[in-house]
Amino acid sequence: MTTENETITGERAELRWTLARQRGFLRHTVAGLTDEQAALRTTASALCLGGLIKHVTDIEARWMRFALGDTEAMTGGESDWENRFRMLEGETLAGLLDAYEEVARRTDELAATLDLDVSHPLPPAPWFEPGARWSVRQVLLHIIAETSQHAGHADIIRESLDGSKTMG
Repeated sequence: MTTENETITGERAELRWTLARQRGFLRHTVAGLTDEQAALRTTASALCLGGLIKHVTDIEARWMRFALGDTEAMTGGESDWENRFRMLEGETLAGLLDAYEEVARRTDELAATLDLDVSHPLPPAPWFEPGARWSVRQVLLHIIAETSQHAGHADIIRESLDGSKTMG
């Protein structure tokens, strides 16, 4: 992988490659869908495909703000939590994918340049160990895990929608 002035190798290249692969699975899952299909709930879950794209975009952007030292990026927003997983009136799949692409580009730039060992304190939350800190490396690994998990969710939703099996 390259940036304008350098070749990215080693751990950084592997992290970026792995994340790009998981993003690719997720994007492939929504290929060819209409906005209406992307907004449909096809399982017992409240999740829809467009909502998953919206969610991974939001969470990746927030985690990367955290990696830059904005420890408040991971707090707040709970009042509108459900709408972070839905396509709302006026949202399009193309628009959600464009926003995802922009966040991915920024994450890739940061993954190429940030010190992977720098860490920041996690905010108090029931799912974080009290007093824990995460390094930029841990943030990137978490984004990979989150994207992978939601690509699997998307595959099940897509199969329920039209029988397509995008990951299997």
